[in-house]
Amino acid sequence: MIDDQLADKSMRNYKDNLIVKMTFQFALDIIDFAERLRSEKRFAFSDQVLRSGCSIGANVKEAQGAESKADFIHKMKIAIKEAEETEYWLELCSLSKKYPQPGQLLSDIESILKIINKIISTSKINKSLANKAIDN
Repeated sequence: MIDDQLADKSMRNYKDNLIVKMTFQFALDIIDFAERLRSEKRFAFSDQVLRSGCSIGANVKEAQGAESKADFIHKMKIAIKEAEETEYWLELCSLSKKYPQPGQLLSDIESILKIINKIISTSKINKSLANKAIDN
């Protein structure tokens, strides 16, 4: 579904980039969840989860145009912080008896966190290797 929508909109870098695609879909799902929170008059939670949940993909997307490897890593670290905050809000909803359950969103955010962490660690290794090659 998301592939067709993205192809129709000619959004570059989405279709071929797993983490960009995942975080974009996650943001769409977060919008739906935030609307559900809002419909149950959970306005503060709705605003928080919407901001942090959509910010993940925005930072991942911004990282794609980074000026350097260090800039890329920095932007991906911001995405991790936003993902961790989102996970916190979703866990609170999950454990509260009076809030809507986030369902698949918790699994999705765990996957996103793992992938972004791997991207950051790989990028750091590659940056270190590139710096050593320059020094030699």
